[in-house]
Amino acid sequence: MTDAPITDPKALRALSHPFRWKLLQLLTEEGPQTATQCSAALGESVASCSYHLNMLSKYGFVAEVEGPGRQKPWRIVPKRQSISSEGLEGEAAMAAEAASMAYLDQEFERMRTRLRQYDHLPEEWRQVVGTEGTVKFVTAEEALGLVEELRTLFDKYDERRLNPELRPEGAKAVRFFLSHTVAPE
Repeated sequence: MTDAPITDPKALRALSHPFRWKLLQLLTEEGPQTATQCSAALGESVASCSYHLNMLSKYGFVAEVEGPGRQKPWRIVPKRQSISSEGLEGEAAMAAEAASMAYLDQEFERMRTRLRQYDHLPEEWRQVVGTEGTVKFVTAEEALGLVEELRTLFDKYDERRLNPELRPEGAKAVRFFLSHTVAPE
């Protein structure tokens, strides 16, 4: 599942709000949620959750689940979020940078929070929690190949993310955050 990078400055600005990344995380890991359920899970008011969900919806990141009843749950729109300032100028480039920084701030906060909860995890789950860092000397082509191999490896589990019926018993949401950067000249 590869989507073109987000280039609309307004959509990028929508992603520059840290709380919106928390909503995206919640919907990704917990499935469809109403604004009331988001409020209870994230400790934000229902009105605030509703406002931010509507903003995410406006740019196609979430959508309401169709069905009966007044309170409609929101669901994540299945697509890979790709944010890059490459080829963008001015306002769009600044919006891409702001969205990227909000995303990274959210990821690092999530890692810190979950690492602090390590002692409260069952033993079998403690084995999969941690961080790793490594440096490899590779060409640009080799680095791109490694990234593609990792994406292919993770892609084989994508259907489980969107379809809970496909998850084996005992499956939990495990967050993998990969970063690949190049040392400056």
